Amino acid sequence: MTASSSPIVLAHAAYRLGDAYRAAGAPEPFVEARDVAALEEAVAGAEVLVVSGLWRHSLLERAPRLRFVQSVSAGTDQFPKEALRERGIRLASAQGGNERAVAEHALALMLGLTRRLPEALRNQAAATWRPMIADPASREQELGGRTLLVIGLGRIGTRIARLGQAFDMRVIGLRRRPLEAGDPVEAVFPPDRLHEALTEADVVALACPLTPETEHLIDAAALGAMKPGALLINVARGRVVDQDALARALTEGRIAGAGLDCFREEPLPADAPFWGMPNVIVTPHSAGETGLYEGRVIALLIENLGRLRRGEELVNPVV
Repeated sequence: MTASSSPIVLAHAAYRLGDAYRAAGAPEPFVEARDVAALEEAVAGAEVLVVSGLWRHSLLERAPRLRFVQSVSAGTDQFPKEALRERGIRLASAQGGNERAVAEHALALMLGLTRRLPEALRNQAAATWRPMIADPASREQELGGRTLLVIGLGRIGTRIARLGQAFDMRVIGLRRRPLEAGDPVEAVFPPDRLHEALTEADVVALACPLTPETEHLIDAAALGAMKPGALLINVARGRVVDQDALARALTEGRIAGAGLDCFREEPLPADAPFWGMPNVIVTPHSAGETGLYEGRVIALLIENLGRLRRGEELVNPVV
């Protein structure tokens, strides 16, 4: 890959990747695409593509010179990995670029639900001062002393676990590897003991990747294993949860609430039941979207371009 090669294509509908690339010195020529049509036109001569949601499999036939794809997101399930491999195209994720932001978002969802902030906002909009509540079970709750189960102890999950500890929670995890020194959890359950782990949890935080093994990991049976007062937090991928089963569990009061940042269909359709549920907080897959994100993606891109030239291993290699 040389500085005189085809332009780098930075493709995202909203993120200001071009501004971040210029701020980093723009070491190589680039073009920016804001929609699929512009991307399809720009990609013909591209050697490097920075993309996530605008990716279409048909781009492979339009990009004969493509050699490297830098995902804008940590997730890469949208990319046809085998087809990339066959064409000799490398792929790297943006894993780690948003770990702090996503973990903080997960904690915000937990706090929002336990402190009943959606209700407070509704009361504020109606200029209603809620009276004191006689029933202790109906009041705001606290995170301290409760058990947090983190499913997926990668970078984001590990940070969620550490934040849980900072709130004096008992933290347990679910992953294939057993407990290791330095893990911010009291115990690690293997995947085949998921239901056992769920019975212990007051809050379940999903931070695992979407794989064939994790699709619908939280199904009707898993929801049935959770405590009636438990909360489900999803900052992973929408299809990790059986949404129909979750909607039933929430409607029937079999779990207490959910904080959901991702869904099987995005944008979430207007007729989805979660919009109107008082015990649910919906956010638009924005957990990792902070003002610092573009700069982190571009830093990864520049580092990986240098590594490709030097024949070194990529940061966050996928293909």
